[in-house]
Amino acid sequence: MNRIGLYPGSFDPVTYGHIDIVGRALHVFDTVVLAVANNPFKHTMFTAEERIAMLRESTRGMDGVEVTSFAGLTVEYARELGAVAIIRGLRAMSDFEYEFQMALTNRVLAPEIEIIYMMPQQPYTFVSSTMTKELALFDGDIEQFVPACVAKKLREKTADRKADRKNLHP
Repeated sequence: MNRIGLYPGSFDPVTYGHIDIVGRALHVFDTVVLAVANNPFKHTMFTAEERIAMLRESTRGMDGVEVTSFAGLTVEYARELGAVAIIRGLRAMSDFEYEFQMALTNRVLAPEIEIIYMMPQQPYTFVSSTMTKELALFDGDIEQFVPACVAKKLREKTADRKADRKNLHP
């Protein structure tokens, strides 16, 4: 029996915290599907295709990982995949309220699908995609928070914004 865990998110961009959760989830599930959410309400730095490519590169060599994208309700996509659970990461108490609300909603919509929360190892508990984007924009050290392929893409994406910022403040 192939136990599938669905790990959905924007992954804009993927961080070492995300990768840590994937590794932990592989101890519980035979297959972990990383699914890039196409959410029209979120403004992302990277396209869905770019995020998929970074996830694939970042998880290369991790047996049992698949990378896809989806639009719509997460629980519907989980059903389509035959997933037994939706995996979510919790970094801090600030994540809890939103995640709790989503879990209760999803439990009503799909009571047969479990919601599994995993916390990354301590060095990654404060790492967020938003923080890494801001660090990259202001030339901070991002290598300790994201894989090399992601750091390279972040630098490419922020280069234009840095140039615009310098033009505003000569």
